[in-house]
Amino acid sequence: MIESQLQKHIFAAKALPIRTEQTILSNPIEYLKGVGPLKGDLLKKELGIFTFKDLLEHFPYRHIDKTEIKKIKDISPATDYIQVAGRIISCEVMGEKRGKRLVATLRDDSGELELTWFQGVHWIQKNIQPGQVYIVFGKVSFYMGSPQITHPEMDLFSPEKSDGRPFLEPVYPATEKLKARGLSGRQIGKLVYTLMGLLSAKDLPENIPDTLVQELQLLPRFDAYANIHFPAGNDVYQKALYRLKFEELFLAQVRLGLIRSNRHRYAKGMVFDRVGELFNNFYRDYLPFPLTGAQKRVLKEIRQDTVRGYQMNRLLQGDVGSGKTIVALLGMLLAADNGYQSCMMAPTEILAQQHHAGLKDLLADMPLEVALLTGSTKQAERKKILARIAEGDIQIVTGTHALIEDAVQFRNLGLAVVDEQHRFGVAQRAKLWSKNEIPPHVLVMTATPIPRTLAMTAYGDLDYSIMDELPPGRLPVTTVHRYENARSQVMDFIKAEIQKGRQAYIIFPLIEESEKLNYENLMKGYENVKAYFPEPPYWISMVHGKMNAEQKEANMQRFVSGDTQIMVSTTVIEVGVNVPNATVMVIESAEKFGLSQLHQLRGRVGRGAEKSYCILLTGSKVTTDARERLKIMCATNDGFVIAEKDLELRGPGDIEGTRQSGMLNFKLASIVQDKHLVDLAKQLAEKLLSEDPDLSMAVNLKLKTYLQAQKGQTSWSKIS
Repeated sequence: MIESQLQKHIFAAKALPIRTEQTILSNPIEYLKGVGPLKGDLLKKELGIFTFKDLLEHFPYRHIDKTEIKKIKDISPATDYIQVAGRIISCEVMGEKRGKRLVATLRDDSGELELTWFQGVHWIQKNIQPGQVYIVFGKVSFYMGSPQITHPEMDLFSPEKSDGRPFLEPVYPATEKLKARGLSGRQIGKLVYTLMGLLSAKDLPENIPDTLVQELQLLPRFDAYANIHFPAGNDVYQKALYRLKFEELFLAQVRLGLIRSNRHRYAKGMVFDRVGELFNNFYRDYLPFPLTGAQKRVLKEIRQDTVRGYQMNRLLQGDVGSGKTIVALLGMLLAADNGYQSCMMAPTEILAQQHHAGLKDLLADMPLEVALLTGSTKQAERKKILARIAEGDIQIVTGTHALIEDAVQFRNLGLAVVDEQHRFGVAQRAKLWSKNEIPPHVLVMTATPIPRTLAMTAYGDLDYSIMDELPPGRLPVTTVHRYENARSQVMDFIKAEIQKGRQAYIIFPLIEESEKLNYENLMKGYENVKAYFPEPPYWISMVHGKMNAEQKEANMQRFVSGDTQIMVSTTVIEVGVNVPNATVMVIESAEKFGLSQLHQLRGRVGRGAEKSYCILLTGSKVTTDARERLKIMCATNDGFVIAEKDLELRGPGDIEGTRQSGMLNFKLASIVQDKHLVDLAKQLAEKLLSEDPDLSMAVNLKLKTYLQAQKGQTSWSKIS
């Protein structure tokens, strides 16, 4: 993999002695006072806290303000938590057995407040001192119209505590199992407080250049950690939060920038320096339509990448129908002109077969051999194909995961194209790179547009291209939302389109975990469709996950060839089915789909010259979130706008087409809420690396030392 090839080059210049957080912060958590082996095991299992450093980075999710003492008269039905000070004027045990409780009355100069305990009654009664003044904190509830606090926190009042606690009290995430073993959020706070007492600034050395710390007026690193946990007030808490969020994002961008710049400098690649007859003849005589400006721009970027002698590693984002496959094919012709083979790997057999059929059709009159290799390729045929790939007689191979099997040996693989790349694991993609002594150039494609903020964070280690234009002649798809009571009008509309010679999709969601229930749901839908469209004169194809590959393919082909006018399906057709004659997409229970999936499904229509429609059919009850999704779908066809909205609505973890780990594992920063910080971190990281690509300048040595120490501990990007 690229990363392993580059490790020796990153930071090669002036290797430094590593002064790391290996001192106290690397200590096992059980060594902290108050933890021990039993609690240590619990913290490891429940929260993943193994070391002092893990505990330090177990951040509070909110703070309770104990810096101000309120008056009892200030309590209202809107009061949540409150801190008051007053004298205990009475204290008695009431009730019997299970109903036993301790009730005390607290009085200040504005009124009285009842305090109640149901647990530890005798211990509290023994320790509470009537007549003394206490600072009391807790959650307010009302009984018979009067305010009370149940199980309050209490401290004897003393002059030095007259302004309350010296900081906002942190509230930490904890689990029920931890709480049952005496490790509530409050107890975890005490452990963090103990830890902070052991640390000093030398245990948390600065890792951002001093020039940036001064320019951005960032808190020193130790102060930021102290105040993220135990701030004296909200102002300093916000400064601590800003500092640590920026640190996370900036370090991520520097790491990605180093991987990218070192790949550009050190990852040896084949040189495609010749634009020959294959490329020129196809471009001149067989190109099905003039290239858009976006396609030309991406092609130019690929040309520049493949002529430098370093490996290309490029992500190509293009909305549905933007013509990514043609760009990939031109790249493969460029490889063939320079004596190299190419392969295109797709996640499903349907998509691999479609790519193969499309490429074969486009290259029908060209002197090139194109082959298909999938799991269902017959053994005798497979043997022939494998032998011809090894000899170099086949220039372009399309296929599924079958391409990464050890038996597939290329003579000289120069370009690997991975379609719908998010459906492959890193290790699977990496096996393609090992198919040649010098790793092939890599073009990974996705039809799920990725918001810019997400792309620069999740895919910052790739060069990425965006195709944001549709080929000429493509009409935008009209999208409408209809409720169940309009079903008959929707079906009449489909009939009208079929009478014009068009075709339609009707898609059902995967609602339950159970395949059986999904199958029953689809079959019920299929019978309903048949009631509207009896056979003959109408003919219907059906595709679902329980079908075997041959049956699925046969039903799909009947629709592709026009033998059937309606395709009833689950989301199995979300990606890769190309039927230009289909002009209607009906999505049943559309409220159950995510935005990116709705957009992908809509992309199955509008692929020809005829006007196309997407109808989002829902029940009468639609949640606010679902209504917002449907509204966005009806308002725009732009996949990048939809992806941004999807990011806002759901956050990065749910977006299809992104990595779920690695650089997105931020503890504090959010690429949704902190867009401005993502932009700032990227801009400053790029500026720093352009001035000092090896981090060898004195001002950047702290940063270099820190990154050296983090290798192996941090999620370095694995995309390759």
